[in-house]
Amino acid sequence: MLGVIDTNILLYAVNADADQHEAARKFLYVAAQSAEQCYLTEGIIYEFLCVSTHPRVFDRPLDWSQATEFLQAFLQSDRFDVLTADEGHWDMLADLLGTLTHPAGNLFFDVRTAVLMRECGIRRIYTTDTDFLQFRDLEVLNPL
Repeated sequence: MLGVIDTNILLYAVNADADQHEAARKFLYVAAQSAEQCYLTEGIIYEFLCVSTHPRVFDRPLDWSQATEFLQAFLQSDRFDVLTADEGHWDMLADLLGTLTHPAGNLFFDVRTAVLMRECGIRRIYTTDTDFLQFRDLEVLNPL
């Protein structure tokens, strides 16, 4: 299971109206039971908070306390860690940007995740976001 779990998986799991809701919930349950670590990033956490509480995105958005309560299950689990940047982050960012055709706009949310993954030696990400396919050194898996 070792890998990063992207924002969209968390959003599907919390949104009962999403077609992928049950599959996302089951995947997160399996991840929480896995013998291997799973990871989030600070960016993924904040993106989840932004989207899940946004009334233009969710018909029934969460309030901040519901959103943070949902995240607590992961943040308090032995099976989940949060990746953070270290001193080599900016050099790795420059290296990664040099491998992309046209990094711009919202892709930088994914770029940040990809750089953090490189820093920590993690290659696998669980996501439905096909933009991650641009990062040649990542194994991109859609668990839904």
